Amino acid sequence: MSDVDPLADAREVVPRELSRGYTWAECPRWHDGALWFSDMYAHRLVRLDAAGAPETVLDLSDRTPVNGAEVIPGGFGWLPDGRLIVTSMHERLVLAFDGERVTVHADLRALATGPVNDMVVDADGRAYVTQLGFELFAGEEPRDSALLVVEPDGAARALTELGGFGGANGIAVSSDGTRVVTAEAFANRITVLDRDADGRLGGRRVFAATSSLPDGICLDEEGGVWTGLPSAPAVARIVEGGAVTDVVRFDPQAALPPACVLGGEDRRTLYICAGLDVLDWEESRSRRRGSVWAADVAVGGGANRP
Repeated sequence: MSDVDPLADAREVVPRELSRGYTWAECPRWHDGALWFSDMYAHRLVRLDAAGAPETVLDLSDRTPVNGAEVIPGGFGWLPDGRLIVTSMHERLVLAFDGERVTVHADLRALATGPVNDMVVDADGRAYVTQLGFELFAGEEPRDSALLVVEPDGAARALTELGGFGGANGIAVSSDGTRVVTAEAFANRITVLDRDADGRLGGRRVFAATSSLPDGICLDEEGGVWTGLPSAPAVARIVEGGAVTDVVRFDPQAALPPACVLGGEDRRTLYICAGLDVLDWEESRSRRRGSVWAADVAVGGGANRP
């Protein structure tokens, strides 16, 4: 095993802790002037106020699942009409929430070969959904799987023409809508696709190889990709070709960071979700070691999604 640190040449950015007491904190979003994220094994979406105090904005703990699986919220976003949509990972659904009632926006059970995962919603209300592709939590071996797309009316299909992805995870749309970027967690690479005006994807190519498993991602105004590297553990900014320009490091006893998003007034604050118990759900619930962090960065997020 090499002792070379693949992040050694990157500029070090120091984070500050904002809040803790969560299960596995994931899928952060900046929306309406606040940070939102999934407190996954507590079955809820949380919004932090300016002081870092959490408010539960969607509680799915009383939902009766369609297939007997535990209801775990993953990636989420907003439709043009203001409704929030969120993946229910193990039900393999996209749920919609209008502030009062939860409904099924899209049923992906016939398309997904494993739990659905993260999601990004474009300006038209079209959702690009990633999936694990296999039953990770049941100990299955990884296998490639398709990206999924949910049209604004809830019609869904698998984008099999793009080929299989190695555990596509975090996913983002560029501010001009011409690119979709996703992290292939089990292939140790970040992949970019071209997107046309009708939301069709093509031109798949490698944006960068990563030194370890990439998880959640966000984009900045200069084309950089911030990705969680929970096994490092760190969050790193990577540019096309693979150079790592910036890194936020963590003590592995304190935080393993899967995901990040740019937010704040000018979107120059990098918000980072972290946890310590991703595979043991009961341990995650009992110990509540999930946390949220922030770091100031040089390049803002602009209108990139999420």
